[in-house]
Parts: sequence; structure tokens; C-alpha cells
Amino acid sequence: MGSPKLILASASPRRRELIARLGIAPDEIAPAEIDESPLKGELPRDYAVRMAREKAITVKGEGHILAGDTVVAVGRRILPKAEDEASARHCLELLSGRRHRVLSAIALKSPDGTLREKLSETTVRFKRLSEEEIASYLASGEWHGKAGGYAIQGAAEGLIAWIEGSHSGVVGLPLYETRTLLKSAGFDID
Repeated sequence: MGSPKLILASASPRRRELIARLGIAPDEIAPAEIDESPLKGELPRDYAVRMAREKAITVKGEGHILAGDTVVAVGRRILPKAEDEASARHCLELLSGRRHRVLSAIALKSPDGTLREKLSETTVRFKRLSEEEIASYLASGEWHGKAGGYAIQGAAEGLIAWIEGSHSGVVGLPLYETRTLLKSAGFDID
């Protein structure tokens, strides 16, 4: 019979690559257009879950809708998606030599409106970054549009001293949690 129809509520090529590792190709790509501003006093965990949920609910279509959101947090502070070099530099300087959390939430909305959610929490520690390392990473440009100003799947991986949790969650889609949700909704995953 095969798997049900899947709509991926994301324009992220990384999420498409990650879900392909589960042997699934979305039938449709429909990025959610929502306001991604954190609410006043909103904690990082609550924010990540709310964003994934709102994206799944906002996207319309015939089939299961999978949405995700990845948040980099230092304490209670939610770091931005770096859109300019100054914000990327600020993030890297803040992350240098310290631990931070990466919260990757996913939500799956079934055609009957049922909503399933999962959250992956990963702890990451950057080495203490020299000015030369920061400048070199900024010159790469791979930080653009990335939560916390870095992409673990690129050159930043060489700056990370250790990670505890889901590598795929830091990239943008925690595969264990995604697999669990999709299997519970009837998707054929080995």
C-alpha cells in the first residue's frame, strides 16, 4: 500500500536531505509563512515547540504535514538566525568556549487534524575561538540564515569540542524523533 502523502513545511534543503536518509521523499514542499518572533519572556524550549506546531498548523494540504524548528539557546537567551556578519560574529563570540543547547522541535499534523510533537535537545560546546578562527568562519559565509550563526554540517564542525545528543537535530531535523513520529502515523520506514 505504501506510505501516506507527506508535505514538508520547510524550504530548507538540509531538512530534505535529512529526511531522505529515512528513505522518504516529501510529495510536496510547502514552507510555512509565519511570524517567528519569540513572545516576551518565552523560553527557548517553548519557543521551538510553538514554532514547529504553528508551521504544521499553518500549512494547508491533503496529507500529513511535517514541520520543524531549530533553536540555539544560551541559558534562557534565544540566539537569532544570523542574517548579517555582525549578528553571526556576536553569536560566535558568545558561543566561544562554552556550552549551549540546540532545541530541534518537530510537529506532524495528520489529515484528521491530529498533531504529534517531539523535541530533541542537544548540548554543544565550541572550543575557545581565536579572532582568526572567527574571521575565517565568517568569510566562509555558511553562517548566513543559520540559527546561532553556524552550520554544524560545514566548517563549524571543526570548531566544536564535543556534542551530546542528536547531530541531525543540530543540522535541523532530529532523525530519531522524526522516524518515530512518521512510523506512528503509518509511514513505511525500515
